[in-house]
Amino acid sequence: MVARLRATFSNPLLPPLFFFAGVGYDTLTLTRIDRLQDNLLLLLYLVLLGVLIILTGREEFRTGEQEFWESQPGWIRWLGRAQPYYPMATQFLFGGLFSAYAIFYFRSASLTSSAIFLFLLVGLLVANEFLKDRLTNLSLLVTLYALVCFSFFTFFLPVVTGWMNRAVFLAGAGLSAATVFRVVQLIAEDNPAWTRQHTVNTLAPAGAVIALLIGFYFLNWIPPVPLAMKFGGIYHEVRRAGDRFELTFEKGWFELLKRSDTDFPAGEPVYCFTAVFAPVNLDTTVYHHWYYRAGRGRPSVHADRIPIRISGGREGGYRAYSFKQGLDAGEWRVDVETEDGRVLGRVTIRVEARPTDLSRLTTITY
Repeated sequence: MVARLRATFSNPLLPPLFFFAGVGYDTLTLTRIDRLQDNLLLLLYLVLLGVLIILTGREEFRTGEQEFWESQPGWIRWLGRAQPYYPMATQFLFGGLFSAYAIFYFRSASLTSSAIFLFLLVGLLVANEFLKDRLTNLSLLVTLYALVCFSFFTFFLPVVTGWMNRAVFLAGAGLSAATVFRVVQLIAEDNPAWTRQHTVNTLAPAGAVIALLIGFYFLNWIPPVPLAMKFGGIYHEVRRAGDRFELTFEKGWFELLKRSDTDFPAGEPVYCFTAVFAPVNLDTTVYHHWYYRAGRGRPSVHADRIPIRISGGREGGYRAYSFKQGLDAGEWRVDVETEDGRVLGRVTIRVEARPTDLSRLTTITY
């Protein structure tokens, strides 16, 4: 039986299978970024990961002939016996965190501005499946830990404080740096084999990663979590009917999946309707930033930036719209932005010199 189990788990198809099964499970179960159980689980993963990194570092820099664990109280001495399994446990925790972050950040991302950060997360999620043999390298562990702490605290603080601005983001980055520094302190504490050069060599890559991510933020390359755009489109008319919005647009009998206008008659009133999810207790301002381009090969130019105050808590997102009249023929887009300019989503429309086809007008509710 043991031999059969070993043969089964050595099958090369199992790691990809478990990888996609885990990501699929997380996609279905991680529903809201402000859900208490999910955030507590991620926080528990971070704590356990920090403990494993400390134990790995202490074991790597044990002093003399005597094993580090022999000097520890009996109630934690059993941890030393589990040392060969640390890389597997570390891989599991990193995989769970990167999977959750990839899901949360994709929901808030516009690929036009956040592609680099998203590819970084997805790349680390995939690479984690092949890192088990490298997860005893302390500098690599601490650097990856800096990344997962940064990714957590920069969305967790807005969720718990109800504020979303540069100061809160930088506070999350500072808290991440402090957490990583404390982990390294605990590795070095009362450890004669540890030198100042070890501290520098271990912290320098982690500090560089945090500095790089702060740079990503000011370049607007980091998705604006915990906000997420749930829905958006261009319409001929938007009316409120009770607790629903009626959205009118042109739709042919063959356009079964169409839910908003893709081209629009010039000179007529136009509505941009969006639904933006925000956590409970988070009130902030988003903007409908209108851009105009006269034709292909021409640059897009600013046309208008309309502020919309939103409140959090609604599962389907806070619904609102902006209105403009008499658009010129050409290509128009609306970037849904946060106050600091990060793009939540984008709605595009081509305006043409033609009349409205009244026979094709239809209405949906949201």
